[in-house]
Amino acid sequence: MGSNQPRGREPLVLLALTATAVAVSAINPFDRTTWWLEVGPVLVIAPLLVASYRGFPLTPLLYRLLFIHALILILGGTYTYAKVPLGFWIQDLFGFARNHYDRIGHLAQGFVPAILAREILLRRSPLERGGWLFLTVTSICLAFSAFYELIEWWAAVIGGDSAGAFLGTQGDVWDTQWDMLMALIGAVTAQLVLARAHDRQLDRVG
Repeated sequence: MGSNQPRGREPLVLLALTATAVAVSAINPFDRTTWWLEVGPVLVIAPLLVASYRGFPLTPLLYRLLFIHALILILGGTYTYAKVPLGFWIQDLFGFARNHYDRIGHLAQGFVPAILAREILLRRSPLERGGWLFLTVTSICLAFSAFYELIEWWAAVIGGDSAGAFLGTQGDVWDTQWDMLMALIGAVTAQLVLARAHDRQLDRVG
């Protein structure tokens, strides 16, 4: 293994665990169409990570975050976001009016892409650490969140009532706004909390 690659076999282990989770979730998901829509990003991104591993290995921190994000998507695809048991447990614990697992998903939708965007920009663009990097990463995450909401809209137009499980609005008319707010909170939090640890790993990988 080259000196610029993450140490050990951790990326391979994470890939194997992700593949296992996908296989198990595919056995009997609550709704097959929703499963494809939710797990689809994992099926697309995982091969890209494998293909780019030797030429552009990511930091261990980012691989771990991507793994966690994949599990969130896979779990949501297995049950649909409105029916994930973890969401019901949180609902009962805090007395929420609905299953908020989708909020966790959209928080991760800002949190994990923020570190991914930060890593690519620092390694492949003239941007340096500072305010402009923070603003650019946050803007990228918001743009990604907005695009995902457009995908949900297109799915609703094409699929009609069958897309309801994918949308997961649960009757909340402000669901889209909440989703984008959670992504914004995730993007900002990730940069504030993980920037220092991420920088240390970037120095080693670079």
